[in-house]
Amino acid sequence: MWISNDKKVKTAASKDLGRFANKSNTILNLYMLSLSVYFCAFSLIAFFTIDKTDFIDNYLKLLLSPSKLVTDYFALGGLTCTLFNAGICGLFSNFIIFISKTKPNATTFAGYLLVVAHCFYGLNIINMIPSILGVILYCKVKKRAFSENVHIALFSTALGPFTSDFLFRYAFNIAKDSTEAIIVGAVLAIILGLATGFLVPALIKGTTGMHRGFNMYKAGLALGLLGVFLHSFFYTSLGFDTPPVITIDNPEYYAMPFAYRDFMNVFFVILFVFTLILGYLLNGKSMRGYKALLKSTGYGTDFFDKFKMPVCLINFAVYGVCIILYLNLIMLLPQLFDFLPKGVGFTGATVGVIFAALTFSADGQQPRTVAPIVLGYVLLSAVVIVFSLCFNRAVPWTLSTQCYINGLAFATGLCPFAGKYGWKVGVIAGFLSAVICASTAAMHGGFVLYNGGFTAGLTALVVLPILDFYDIKPKFDDDRE
Repeated sequence: MWISNDKKVKTAASKDLGRFANKSNTILNLYMLSLSVYFCAFSLIAFFTIDKTDFIDNYLKLLLSPSKLVTDYFALGGLTCTLFNAGICGLFSNFIIFISKTKPNATTFAGYLLVVAHCFYGLNIINMIPSILGVILYCKVKKRAFSENVHIALFSTALGPFTSDFLFRYAFNIAKDSTEAIIVGAVLAIILGLATGFLVPALIKGTTGMHRGFNMYKAGLALGLLGVFLHSFFYTSLGFDTPPVITIDNPEYYAMPFAYRDFMNVFFVILFVFTLILGYLLNGKSMRGYKALLKSTGYGTDFFDKFKMPVCLINFAVYGVCIILYLNLIMLLPQLFDFLPKGVGFTGATVGVIFAALTFSADGQQPRTVAPIVLGYVLLSAVVIVFSLCFNRAVPWTLSTQCYINGLAFATGLCPFAGKYGWKVGVIAGFLSAVICASTAAMHGGFVLYNGGFTAGLTALVVLPILDFYDIKPKFDDDRE
């Protein structure tokens, strides 16, 4: 009798699992919409609990300021406006996906997450529009379905800082606020956006062949290289004034050692717990399939297609919790060890890259293969500390230094190296990415928001030829037992 009842329960669970798994596209659409609404809801909570400043004035600052990497929107516009910015841009992305009748998949989810991620440090509703229009025009001219290129439109927003600089910095020796300045800036922004729409699809396809899919942030290398050429053309060849570092006057914010740590921890705990429960329920009240996902190499494996959205939600939540635990740990290190320099807390950039690190949680990223990349960063930090102490030098950076937090978030895209070649190669890839992560922004002047993806792409271009030359073969394939 007990066996019979147990079989009935399992059969019912399997039916539930099948029913919801077949609705993965609908689940993904609703989840992205819910996430946008979640940002707006927490913006309202922040308005009544933390921020006591003028909302309109701060939001205009955020919209009308140059936004070169890394512009901390928490410092510039405050917590309320930054969360609202993420919510509005997220809703705009939801709208684009809806009106284009896109059948969302893992790549659509990645594009959406990268949009909301960069809304915390450089992207807003104004500077994201020109490049999206460019992709729409590309689709019209080439007679391609926009619904199949929505992810490219979302990826292209990484060049938003160029748009903001043209519109609001007046780098052309024209009188500020003059009609001429506005016209020239708007024309340049539109031309760049339209050109981006035609260049990015070609570059993504070409650069993916270069790193052979071992950099999951494939748009990062494409847009990084484009950014290098654009920056050199405008600010070296044409001689436009080089953008200065933006000075943000917000002493109250900078006086907080961990910025909005408690608030954002609550924000993420609620988000990840809700997502885990949702995934568990939609997965037939089980974790079925997640063990198999953790065994995956992550190389060329579409989790959304293979395991379905409920299991991807579980991965999103578990992987997200791992990221939060890591960040809270490294932020305590300078307090425990006096020889380490002070890092940052939950700044706008830190919060943004949490979402950036989750970008491909439905398309190859998972805790097991990401862990070796993290170890690579930790290894470089240990080497630097030992070297500095041995030669009586100040330790130059720590794991909670902003550019190393940002760099690691995107270096997680190198996880296929760990999945295919084993954890040792993963550590090496992470180590090499950490070595250059603080230097690559200078190549494009900080105008490409996907700098970490650019760094990861360059790392893959170094690691792959070495593996090929020494005939080091992949050790693992998917579906291994």
